[in-house]
Amino acid sequence: MSARLLSRISRKGQVTIPKKIRDTLGAAPGDVIAYEVKGKVVTIKRLGPFDADFRAALSRTLGEWATPEDEEAFRDL
Repeated sequence: MSARLLSRISRKGQVTIPKKIRDTLGAAPGDVIAYEVKGKVVTIKRLGPFDADFRAALSRTLGEWATPEDEEAFRDL
């Protein structure tokens, strides 16, 4: 896709993904969109149902190591 597509950020920090982008991603209402940030470049990707479920399950298991004490213990690893 070589055309430059634009969106405007709302007061709530929301943007509408242009139709051409949604079509390219195969994205539909209710889909989960992942953002990868490298410097000032953001890449978006539609996650499939398995990806979203796996991510949610993984996130729940990682919460047990999210205390300030854990941050201190793992800081120098």
